[in-house]
Amino acid sequence: MQVMPIVLGQQTDHQLIALYLEGNELAFEELLSRHKAKIYTSIYLFVKDQDLADDIFQEVFIKIIDTLRKGKYNHEGKFVQWALRISYNLCVDYFRRNKRRPTISGTDDFNIFDVLRQPDDNIEDTIIKDQTHDRIRMLVDKLPPEQKEVIILRHYADMSFKEISLLTKVSINTALGRMRYALINIRRMIENKDYIMQ
Repeated sequence: MQVMPIVLGQQTDHQLIALYLEGNELAFEELLSRHKAKIYTSIYLFVKDQDLADDIFQEVFIKIIDTLRKGKYNHEGKFVQWALRISYNLCVDYFRRNKRRPTISGTDDFNIFDVLRQPDDNIEDTIIKDQTHDRIRMLVDKLPPEQKEVIILRHYADMSFKEISLLTKVSINTALGRMRYALINIRRMIENKDYIMQ
């Protein structure tokens, strides 16, 4: 009987972790390539410095490997959200050590709403989405830091308000309130046309 080869791209994150723990290094490479963009981006959004983002990204994966090898990874929840929590905590640790608060926004090099783009879009849809994303980014940039933070964690990192409250060390009601005020502020800016038309 012929044994079918394992196609890593078709494995779930949990299956890849199991294969990695059995000694399959390629399984971890697949896991890394699958989530690298999202994890790196979340770090870059907080630190807005490429070299520092690279350093923290390396640190995140050292911590992930260490946790997996020690058998301390909890299979409840999604791997990517667990990795994003590690990323966020390392960013917060960095700012705490350096006594400054992160400023969170998109930049000219990086648009936090790139993740919303669909590969099937035609040219017209892409242009319309690009213009919409640019406007949304300008509006998000004008929000107070704690409101930007909750928008990024909720809409970019797909985190629940419970996860956001644990990460940012505020109550769920505070996290919900920050989101509410962020949306009110964005709506007010749109009504006042407080953004540059393309």
